[in-house]
Amino acid sequence: MSIHIVQTGDTLWRISQQYNVPIQSIMNSNGLESPILVPGLSLYIPTNTQTVRLYEIRPGDTLWSLSRRYQTSVEAIIAANPLMNVYNLPIGQRVFIPTPIKMNMNTLGFFVPYSISYFHSVIELFADQLTYLAVVSYSFTEEGWAYVDLPDEGIPNRARELNVTPLLMIRNITAGGLFSAELAGVVLESPAYRANLIRSLMNFVQQKGYGGISIDFEFIPPQRRNDFVTFLQELKRALGPLILHVNVHAKTVDIPTNRIIGGYDYRGIGNASDIVAVMTMDYGYPGGPPDPVSPIWWVEEVIRYSLTEIERSKLQVAFPMYGYDWILGTNMTRGWSLQAAQNLAISSGANVNFDNRAMSPNFLYWIGTEGHIVWFEDIRSYDAKYKLVDFYGLAGVTYWETRLPFLQNWSYMEQHINVLKT
Repeated sequence: MSIHIVQTGDTLWRISQQYNVPIQSIMNSNGLESPILVPGLSLYIPTNTQTVRLYEIRPGDTLWSLSRRYQTSVEAIIAANPLMNVYNLPIGQRVFIPTPIKMNMNTLGFFVPYSISYFHSVIELFADQLTYLAVVSYSFTEEGWAYVDLPDEGIPNRARELNVTPLLMIRNITAGGLFSAELAGVVLESPAYRANLIRSLMNFVQQKGYGGISIDFEFIPPQRRNDFVTFLQELKRALGPLILHVNVHAKTVDIPTNRIIGGYDYRGIGNASDIVAVMTMDYGYPGGPPDPVSPIWWVEEVIRYSLTEIERSKLQVAFPMYGYDWILGTNMTRGWSLQAAQNLAISSGANVNFDNRAMSPNFLYWIGTEGHIVWFEDIRSYDAKYKLVDFYGLAGVTYWETRLPFLQNWSYMEQHINVLKT
């Protein structure tokens, strides 16, 4: 794997010569709109290199035994860890291991079908890298009847043609496009309304050929915590062998009375579901102060807590495909796709900084006298997160959302991730 950090004076021609990769291949893999570069920019170079995996030293490990296990050489391990003491491998030390063995993961991409024609124009770009496609098209009434919020005609069939399992995604969204705690609470509290929701969902699943359901109920009233688990148990019984995928807000401790995370009993949800995706996004959020969107130290804290409640073979974490742009001195925020954020840095001539604790990039730019700071993700930050998911042996990852372009990721995955298909 080759990730090149642009230095002052770098040009695409110089980088292409360094890695023996055509300029156009570099531009295509990174979604570059022009050959202009800025210092600090992270470029994914599509070279035929090994996957680098993260490993923690255990009792009895030696460099030789690790080289045998990962089909690599002692010399390659030493080169990947220049500060390592080769004569003393402390138990618990984390090391990088270059290997031809790819990371195994199941993956889920969300897609909001504002335009079905756009879906058909982009799905082949990333279908090979997805296990599941969650189609974000459904909500429900106060009596529990599911309805189509955004048309999904033809999407499940096309996903299946491309060997991707389509999941019907339902959210507690109102006509105004906002999550409603009240809507979730009213339906979850009533056995009759829960039955209506399950019955109508199963009708849609069967009519449209979905392979399961992805639940995204947010701001569930804490007093409905047990009712949510009951609903999931009832829904899973109706689904049978079909997939029940549940998305939950991230937390590092259980606070049952909290209005955001209190409605999620991780253990109960994990027992009832096939897959639980923890939304490790929006640490830095719209309306809040400028912060990384998904800092890796926080992601790891969330993983550690989640594993005390949810089986690792069921656990996914979320990768944001967006960044946020704050006006300095305010909490005013707008979003960018990761590719748009990268190209904004280039077009504004901004140096890209990298926060090593968060493993997240950011940059400053100006519109007249108005300063902006953008926190986003790049292939460096994604690579670090993939290593963490592999290190903990999790089921895989989700992407919110695949409508937003980030070509670096799909190029990276093609070379380094073995995506598990159902």
